[in-house]
Amino acid sequence: MKKLLNFSFSKIYMISVILISLLIMGGYFSYAMFTVSEERSNAISIVTGNLIYDLTVDGEDIESLVIPANTTMEFIVVLSNPNNRIARFNFYYLGSLPDGVSAGYIVEDNSNIPPVETGINLEKSGTSGSSNTYKIKVTNATDSSVTINLGVSVGLDYNDLTLPSNGHLFEEYSVPVKDIILDNPGENGDIYDDGEDTFITGTNPDNYIWYSGKLWRAVSVNNKEGTVKLVTQWNISAIPYDNNSSAFKGSFMEEWLNDTTVDGFLGNLRDYESFIKIDNMWNATQMTNADKPPKTTMVEDPVGLLNAYEYSICGANNSYLNNNLSFWLITPYDNIMVRIKSSKGNVINKDVSSDLYAGGVRPSIVLREDVRVVSGDGTDENPYRLFGDNDKDLNGAKLNTRYSGEYVSFGIGENTLYRIVSHEVEGLTKIANSTYLKSNGNPVYISFGNNPNFSVTSTMGAFLNREYLNNYLSEKNRNMIENNTTWYLGKVTGSASYKLAKYIDVSSNILTTNVTTSSVGLLRLGELMAGQMDEDTNSICLLTPRDSSLIRLVDIYGNAGYSWPTGDYVMRPTLNLKSNVVITGGTGTKTDPFEIELSN
Repeated sequence: MKKLLNFSFSKIYMISVILISLLIMGGYFSYAMFTVSEERSNAISIVTGNLIYDLTVDGEDIESLVIPANTTMEFIVVLSNPNNRIARFNFYYLGSLPDGVSAGYIVEDNSNIPPVETGINLEKSGTSGSSNTYKIKVTNATDSSVTINLGVSVGLDYNDLTLPSNGHLFEEYSVPVKDIILDNPGENGDIYDDGEDTFITGTNPDNYIWYSGKLWRAVSVNNKEGTVKLVTQWNISAIPYDNNSSAFKGSFMEEWLNDTTVDGFLGNLRDYESFIKIDNMWNATQMTNADKPPKTTMVEDPVGLLNAYEYSICGANNSYLNNNLSFWLITPYDNIMVRIKSSKGNVINKDVSSDLYAGGVRPSIVLREDVRVVSGDGTDENPYRLFGDNDKDLNGAKLNTRYSGEYVSFGIGENTLYRIVSHEVEGLTKIANSTYLKSNGNPVYISFGNNPNFSVTSTMGAFLNREYLNNYLSEKNRNMIENNTTWYLGKVTGSASYKLAKYIDVSSNILTTNVTTSSVGLLRLGELMAGQMDEDTNSICLLTPRDSSLIRLVDIYGNAGYSWPTGDYVMRPTLNLKSNVVITGGTGTKTDPFEIELSN
């Protein structure tokens, strides 16, 4: 009996202890998170406790973004880890965005890029790295207020997170170009719908776009396709249109615009198939007035020119297209004359066989309907930037990977702004002064010489390769220059093809034998950046001879004329930088040019 009592008591005691322990553990794990993970030491780690998060929007404890109708807003969202251990977090929005609403993150100083689907670890509370700050931009183009609800996931630092079924990650903010252009013409802009296209009009609308190193203006939006036609703000170059026909198809102009080599325009555009409509149809119908032309002569090309009708809609009186420069239009007047926008703003006719004033070139492209804007406000100082063309953190990137037109900080004193021309020599980067050489704020005038052939012994060549090198550049600059490169001196006599400035004829790739070698040269006829890039009162001499007596130059109206070499002209020093020049700062725009140095 005693043994039985002892046994019963022991058994009851043990059962009671087990039951109490189970109740305690069960109550604990009713609210605790239990996770088992195999550590490097093959031990088992058990982590308990509730993981929580803190989320604020513009400093308030709310988890939604409210955007009034027809409004663009920016929100500062802070996600913090209030736990006493490292944890993993994700941040997203719930549900789909309504039509007409665009939302995404923008990266600026003191802001972070939202995490990917698997989440990001934040340090424990009270330590550096325990919070992230996101800048979210939302455009609501609808007529009703919109609320975007936010969501947060939190878990252990060594476990990947997954999005809920209705969760969506924020991508970089972007808006279709057509939407932002039409919705925001600015106080000096307006729109005009002719039933087929909606044109941006006005004296200075907010329609500036930066793409592939060049400043463009948005001209129109096709109502059906949603594509956007652009034209460069300035004359990118200047060439003869043709020598015997006013037809755009088969002309020197068509060839130069769509030349995919380093010598033409299209070949120097960034990833153009991702940005522009390759099979665009350009209306080159012959017209003697500025009425809307019938679609009689349509030319399929990636790059074209504005026609007389488009210029008349957007360029009348003091509009943004009238920049006091002369440039070719695509519209023939008759079989030998092409319409051209004159320096006075009106449309006149020019004989294509005359090279006395071969007009300037403002290329036109059509952006695809899926191209989107990620930043900017459409002004000259802050143009719209396109998704895929707004590179960040280029430190260490080679300069020879960048694009024609981008700005580079180079030189000393007041001559420190240059532009990339091309990568004519593999691995090298050709750059040219963005305007022309100055001294004490005044243009530097130098005679080309006694003959039109440039060399280091000519007046212009000697100045550039001696005084300019020594007095206008630092030792650091000089060390970046690839010395003794080849400069092509092919003659472009009369109204001839731009190719003759570099090749022996227009049909082969055989280079001209008329060359010189030097460290510093000039731009040749038809080369990119060889146009008037601003309103100015100085004619800029080119490297290209017209014949044995005359030089080619770009006059104050943007035309490619010619003159005697003995006159005094301003110059745009041009040189090739070495292959190991790298970027150390800047984004390549006029207000934020690339900073560069030699790498080891």
